[in-house]
Amino acid sequence: MKRFLLFTVVALLGFGVQAQDGFKAGINLGLPIGDAGDLATFSIVVDLGYHFEVSDSFSAGIVTGYSHSFGDELDLGPLGSVDVDDIQFIPLAAAGRLALSDEFSLGVDLGYAIGVNDGNDGGFYYAPRIQYGVSDGLDIVGAYRGVSVSGGSFDIITLGVEFGF
Repeated sequence: MKRFLLFTVVALLGFGVQAQDGFKAGINLGLPIGDAGDLATFSIVVDLGYHFEVSDSFSAGIVTGYSHSFGDELDLGPLGSVDVDDIQFIPLAAAGRLALSDEFSLGVDLGYAIGVNDGNDGGFYYAPRIQYGVSDGLDIVGAYRGVSVSGGSFDIITLGVEFGF
């Protein structure tokens, strides 16, 4: 039930802002790093957001999406090994973007990531990013995404594309 409710909220938010001028959608591939690198092999992240132009060089808005990190096999030495379940989050965050030039911008997303898989309580979400505008409405995005979870953080580095509508 929890998964169905979260999926419904994300879908409605996505459809509700799709017709707006500042709608953004992206797809990213990522590598878990640090402690997350011991638990997962790679990640796929989908971003949805809406940005309001505050000034010529700054925009702010809201973002959500879905992050899926594929579990790895954890070696426990003489005790054998254990398969780690996939790790999923749905971030709900505020976003800010600062244009440094016509092509480059810096940004950050701050909020909360809801843990979707069993035993995942979620945590504080942060995602600093750099974007390069390839053309009007298409950016290449590099980001460091982290979720503060009990006992540490779950961090991934991503590279992907973002489309503006």
